[in-house]
Amino acid sequence: MRPHASDVHRRVADHFFAGWTLVAVFATLGLVLEALHGFKVPWYVDAAATTRRLLWTLAHAHGLLLGLLNIAYACTLATLPDLHIPRAHAVSLALRSAGVALPLGFFAAGIVPYAGDPGLPILLVPLAALLLLWAVTALVLALARAARVPR
Repeated sequence: MRPHASDVHRRVADHFFAGWTLVAVFATLGLVLEALHGFKVPWYVDAAATTRRLLWTLAHAHGLLLGLLNIAYACTLATLPDLHIPRAHAVSLALRSAGVALPLGFFAAGIVPYAGDPGLPILLVPLAALLLLWAVTALVLALARAARVPR
């Protein structure tokens, strides 16, 4: 079954918006983290803040990466508008949700670490990772099916 053109266009727009928003937010976070480090802000650079610094760096890196993955997904959909992805709406939602939940889990867990351990919001990370894995797997399987279809 061929996806409806307006659905594909909406999904492409949603992923471009989500992707570029994530890139903007987490690039800004990276600049803030660099400034905190550069100005030697004690609650960020002291030995007691090692867990916070690691978690916030992970939030920055994962947020940027997931922003770029959303942009790549939008480019894939725009390039292959006839690509049939089963449960495409759910796959799209999972990818965008992972883009928010994964870095948010890292960031929030670093706000109040407990004796060197991340805070409770770290539980968002494995959930978001599963959403991401499912979305990427669904896309790979759809691309594999499309590659086998004779033209």
